[in-house]
Amino acid sequence: MSLHDSKDIVLAFSGGLDTSFCVPYLKERGWNVHTVFADTGGVDAEERASIEQRAQELGVASHITIDGGPAIWEGFVKPFVWAGEAYQDQYPLLVSDRYLIVDAALARAHALGTNAIAHGCTGMGNDQVRFDLAVKSSGDYRIVAPIREIQKEHTQTRAYEQAYLEARGFSVSTKQQHYTINENLLGVTMSGGEIDEWKAPGAKARGWCKSRAEWPAEGLDVRLKFTQGEAVAINGEAMAGDKLLQTLNRVFADYGVGRGVYTGDTTIGLKGRIVYEAPGLVALLTAHRALEEAVLSKQQNRFKPELARKWVELVYEGFFHDPLKTDIEHFLQSSQRMVNGEVVLRTEGARVDAVEVVSPHLLNSKGATYAQSADWGVEEAEGFIKLFGMSSTLWAEVNAGSHG
Repeated sequence: MSLHDSKDIVLAFSGGLDTSFCVPYLKERGWNVHTVFADTGGVDAEERASIEQRAQELGVASHITIDGGPAIWEGFVKPFVWAGEAYQDQYPLLVSDRYLIVDAALARAHALGTNAIAHGCTGMGNDQVRFDLAVKSSGDYRIVAPIREIQKEHTQTRAYEQAYLEARGFSVSTKQQHYTINENLLGVTMSGGEIDEWKAPGAKARGWCKSRAEWPAEGLDVRLKFTQGEAVAINGEAMAGDKLLQTLNRVFADYGVGRGVYTGDTTIGLKGRIVYEAPGLVALLTAHRALEEAVLSKQQNRFKPELARKWVELVYEGFFHDPLKTDIEHFLQSSQRMVNGEVVLRTEGARVDAVEVVSPHLLNSKGATYAQSADWGVEEAEGFIKLFGMSSTLWAEVNAGSHG
């Protein structure tokens, strides 16, 4: 039997309403459904076990759970921090775990000898683009998207999904009835309800970040060590990247760091509005930028953001496996050769600042300090200004008195 004749299908599974609906829907159409939950850091041990139990009660042919933390650090966090840019200068790409979820599903399909992949993305959002393009750029696979299929006939799809599951004796979680919540190692995003209506987010639209009334009375200092642009230790303790990000999420969320309300231009052309919380990523980006700006040359600091923004656009819009993304990453990695040192982050609540930078590669002149002292003479400064501004000065002289 060829891959194309197999009745096995791999479903990227989260245990939520959409992917729970997909299981009986696919089974009733003759598929043997194999679920994969890629744990990218958004659940605790209890919820992880609950997701596995949910898959079994829905009657899947098999279920596996993959630890996606190391993959999301290597595959996304490292190059994202190297890039140092957010989408539209605001959004820290918290949906990027989708690509690592696809990788896990494809690996499972390969092990089962099938080319059929299913996901629970809707036909209205960006995730369908990310999933489909990531799959299509990885080989000859058949993609089945049950939620898109039912949207051809039903406008109130979530209500239809709930009724569909309840009619078959399956309970429906109430966790996501008001907001659509996505949570992973990178952070939390919330949409729906008043958020979609451009109104102030309600009190329940809160994930990890504590409200102001809950912030600790004392401020927080955290020392991060970087090696070639990668964070490798917190307060002198070396740890794996995904564990480091988990730690930053925990300590900075207590101070409300990394929370924002964002409206962006989506891939499909609509405006999308979300509440997001990314305490660890915001802390990492702040520390990395402070170190990088001190050790890169002026030309590197000017040019790098241009390529970085393109990298961010490619990832946001689904081109995770496009060769241009790989090309840019080679440049980004090269730019990090001297990004070594330590940065002290400080927060009193809501925002985080890099207050100290230590590196053997700091580009400071031994004989000069900006606006304080210099190892050149006044004549040299005046000569530099004359030559540097020559073009503008000549324009003013030649066109003096002209009113054209």
